[in-house]
Amino acid sequence: MKLSVLAVALGDRSLDKALEFLSARGVQQVEVGCGGYPGKAHCDPAVLLSDEKKLQEFKDTFKKHNLTISALSTHGNAVHPIPEIAKGYHDDFVNAVLLAEKLGVDRVVTFSGCPGGSKQDLQPNWVTCAWPPEYQDILQYQWNDVLIPYWEKTAAFANEHGIEKIAFEMHPGFCIYNPETMLRIRSAVGKTLGANFDPSHLFWQGIDPVRAIRALGDAIFFFHAKDTALDNYNVATNGVLDTKHFSKVKDRSWVFRTVGYGHDLKTWKDMMSALRTVGYDGPISIEHEDGLMSGEEGLSKAIRFLQEVLMYEDPGEMYWA
Repeated sequence: MKLSVLAVALGDRSLDKALEFLSARGVQQVEVGCGGYPGKAHCDPAVLLSDEKKLQEFKDTFKKHNLTISALSTHGNAVHPIPEIAKGYHDDFVNAVLLAEKLGVDRVVTFSGCPGGSKQDLQPNWVTCAWPPEYQDILQYQWNDVLIPYWEKTAAFANEHGIEKIAFEMHPGFCIYNPETMLRIRSAVGKTLGANFDPSHLFWQGIDPVRAIRALGDAIFFFHAKDTALDNYNVATNGVLDTKHFSKVKDRSWVFRTVGYGHDLKTWKDMMSALRTVGYDGPISIEHEDGLMSGEEGLSKAIRFLQEVLMYEDPGEMYWA
């Protein structure tokens, strides 16, 4: 395993300064935001793809700080019902794939997206109930008419450019939000699609991350280290579905936290052991979205916490067996 950080939390400084900060704290890899919701503060693929000098400067900055790139991230909604919006996210994804090819990066992280409920819709429609019956019609349209055809074409494009791992962050609000939906689209489209396993989105749904890891197995392509704290009083009062702004920490049923501030060391060690058990030995990438801490403090605490949790060396021979 290698310790990585999604550098978006350090978007207020240059790439050089961000990498200097991470390298000094023992981070080994960096997940680079390059479009969609993560933005392009440190990396604009359209620029780097058209300017060899700037591309080389980009590469040299990582080399200078003895860091490598774990993934390119361009989370977006390329199946948005408004074509202009969908195209923007799609173009960002295409450029991320082309840049990954040039950089020798083997995976791109994104969202599955969420279409509207019909061809007439202007906003995404995330279905959370089986009934009334029109919800089934929505799901049929979203999956069979939009989602699967789009990702069949897009995965084929990625393969043509040497990218065999498209990692969907399983995120409520999008069609792929749990192991069941992840395995469903993987079965329909193929093994180019896998999971960016972020336990923070699973905790509040009531999903046990260790069981989810075992269910997904080799469908795990990436791992986001982010925690969630549930407020037992608010959950008992209003349940876990919560649309209040993340700034309303005391009123929400759950909030994202720096790793270790939602679940203890044992929980995170169990996840790392489960990952190794199913054969995942890739990057563990910290994502900071803790409203109670600055990006710098949250990342620093998460790095120290995970340095105790990760297993860096190969298991070696079982001399005792």
